[in-house]
Amino acid sequence: MHPELRGLRFFGARWKARPLASQILVWLLCILFVTVTLGALLYTQISNQTLEDQYRLRALGIATTVAQMPEIVTSLGNGDPTHSIQAIATKVQSQAQPDYVVVTDRKGVRYSHPNPGLIGQTLEEPVAVLDGQTHVGIDKGSLGDSVNAKAPVRAADGTVVGQVSVGILETTESSELAKQVLLIAGYSAVVLVISAMGSALLARRIKRVTFDLEPVEIASLLQEREALLHGIREAMIGFDDDGRVTVINSEARTLLHLEENVLGEKIEDLLPAGRLRSLLTGQISGTDQIVITEDALLVVNRMSVALAGRSIGSVVTLRDRTEVEGLVRDLRSVEGLMEALRAQEHEYANRLHVVDGLLELGDVDQARNFVSRISDTSRSLGEGLRSRIEPPELAALLLAKITVAAEQDVGISVTDDSQLRQPFLETQALLTIVGNLLDNAVEILAEQPAPREVTIQLDDSSGIFICVTDNGPGVPAALVGTITADGFTTKEPRPGMRRGIGLALVSRIVHRAGGTMDVFPGPGGRFEIWLPEPHMESDAPVMTGKSIE
Repeated sequence: MHPELRGLRFFGARWKARPLASQILVWLLCILFVTVTLGALLYTQISNQTLEDQYRLRALGIATTVAQMPEIVTSLGNGDPTHSIQAIATKVQSQAQPDYVVVTDRKGVRYSHPNPGLIGQTLEEPVAVLDGQTHVGIDKGSLGDSVNAKAPVRAADGTVVGQVSVGILETTESSELAKQVLLIAGYSAVVLVISAMGSALLARRIKRVTFDLEPVEIASLLQEREALLHGIREAMIGFDDDGRVTVINSEARTLLHLEENVLGEKIEDLLPAGRLRSLLTGQISGTDQIVITEDALLVVNRMSVALAGRSIGSVVTLRDRTEVEGLVRDLRSVEGLMEALRAQEHEYANRLHVVDGLLELGDVDQARNFVSRISDTSRSLGEGLRSRIEPPELAALLLAKITVAAEQDVGISVTDDSQLRQPFLETQALLTIVGNLLDNAVEILAEQPAPREVTIQLDDSSGIFICVTDNGPGVPAALVGTITADGFTTKEPRPGMRRGIGLALVSRIVHRAGGTMDVFPGPGGRFEIWLPEPHMESDAPVMTGKSIE
């Protein structure tokens, strides 16, 4: 490779390796230098032309004024016997500051000149104003090149009797131009210094804004960010300090039902008021906050982000825990059934021990009567629920809850007038409502002194009416309006189980079904739910039980 080409390539590689801020500074300075230099040259050219035009007009004005002086006209007509023309020219030259004032007659004989030795001699060139017009131009006279103006001297009858020639030497013009060039150069230097300082500040600002990252690094970070944003299963939203969306991945758009073009928008303009929006904006703080939307249970975490000691906004992550929470609660239901079976096993074991003891004592009739009584009692409870409650899953749930609660010395009773024969609500939704209300009541009463009683009433005479009461402390009056909010709970955390979901789910199901949920203040807990029966011709949606319970 040619050494010059190798040197250019080496220089180009070193130039590319320089920081972006340095490249910007150098380029700006080069552009400013070229721009200011070209501007100075152009302004100098314009100033030169303007100055030359001004000197021509100045010379023409002096020449015209002198040619119209009566003393000049009279002296030329008389042959200037007193030599007054030289005195007048000298005076004009002293006051108006031209370099020379030369007065000649029609034949070109000089009557005045800065060099007295030339007075009386004839001009080398012909008299130019014999045509009666003024003339302006560059004159190559005996004193040197000059900007020259010639004006005719007219007698009383209008005939041209002489000529006045006024000139300003180009050395004088050049001296004046040099002064202006110095001013232009000084101004240009000041502009360059100010521009250099501004360029340095701009480069520093760019360096600070980009966190001292180079273009290649910024492009790499952008690619990595896009891959990370759309490659993770968690939803993620980034906000700046003003609360505007700066980044959002497809999972977040899906969970929040947002359109594609939301960058730059405030979350207040994208989501309605509620717990979800409060969590995203930071009005509600805390880790692993629960929020229930129309079709999902989300775990929300919000974290402020600072870089190099400066706040740059916040990042919010949302995890869809609908399926996981559903599995956890299904597992709890299975565990509840296992506890119910264990309680029944324990109870039946005790009864079998009684039967065994009676048989050992030879009291067969008493054993037969005991077995008959307990069989009738268990069968009557189950058959009583099954005859009044449909679907059978709800009756089974009630029977299991009664058995489990009895293990905790809590009595659950179904009112005698309760019936739910043809429920229009989907079975899973009914199980969620009843199961959560009974679980809450039993858990509260388990910490209270005896007696502990829970009563549930079911009625389908006009829609579906569900009422659960207990003799516990009840809901404080100050919490009646907030107890059904997502994540709200007054209970201690329990390993493996999230609090503040049950009543929120119940409230959401009731709301979506178009019903009402009334919470009454204590003493004594009381929850009343009413679900209207949809008309056959109505297009109102019927609950499908799409909950996590």
